Amino acid sequence: MKKLFFGLLFIFYFTVLFSQQELFEYQHFIHHGNSLPYRIMYPENFDASLNYPVLFFLHGAGERGDDNESQLIHGKNFFSSDAVRKDFPAVMIFPQCPKDEYWAKIETTYDSDGKRVFGFRPDLEPTKPMQLLMTLIDSVYTTAWADKSRFYIGGLSMGGMGTFEILHRKPDVFAAAFPICGGGNPETVVSYAKKVNLWIFHGELDNVVPVNLSYSMYDAIKEAGGSPRLTIYPEVNHNAWDSVFHEEELIPWLFSHIK
Repeated sequence: MKKLFFGLLFIFYFTVLFSQQELFEYQHFIHHGNSLPYRIMYPENFDASLNYPVLFFLHGAGERGDDNESQLIHGKNFFSSDAVRKDFPAVMIFPQCPKDEYWAKIETTYDSDGKRVFGFRPDLEPTKPMQLLMTLIDSVYTTAWADKSRFYIGGLSMGGMGTFEILHRKPDVFAAAFPICGGGNPETVVSYAKKVNLWIFHGELDNVVPVNLSYSMYDAIKEAGGSPRLTIYPEVNHNAWDSVFHEEELIPWLFSHIK
């Protein structure tokens, strides 16, 4: 009897997981012979004659690849929940960065203690995944169903860094953004500080991407005339996204902003 119970539980779990995965359609964006895998979820009862907000979510380094599945590991359940889909119908796009590539243009060095030091170089040509992402965004922007005043972007870790960089490279597109345990070049924020609403998240004990990177971006955005929000989770390491995906206010806050 116990084996039967756990067997049914196992089947139920993977049935739910599979159904959530299937909400996100498999797609590939191809431009000049280069391909960017992505998954897209449309609102229930999608009607192409209507206008919908569009959300892009950028995964971290651990989800890179070409399987077009790993990028859904973090955030899938949060964004595809019944509550979100019912109250905030939107088109949601999860692109996947290739293995060994990055969203942001980053130069990594190491200090005397062997800790990684991030150097952000958005002044250089964007990475190939960033180029493809920007072109994908441009393509979606021209569709009839996309509400051009309600484009949003967020990401975690490597994706948080990509979020900061793409705001600099495309400051007139997004109404709001939420970088999670990321970082960027504070000198670039003048291009978007007054144009994009930001909510920045980080774990206080992050030993992969130092929390001071988010503090620096927050301070720079405020100094440049923006009004960012900053949430630092005490006693939380690099996995700040686990806390973010329990923030009941995030989705209402995000979709409340219009360009």
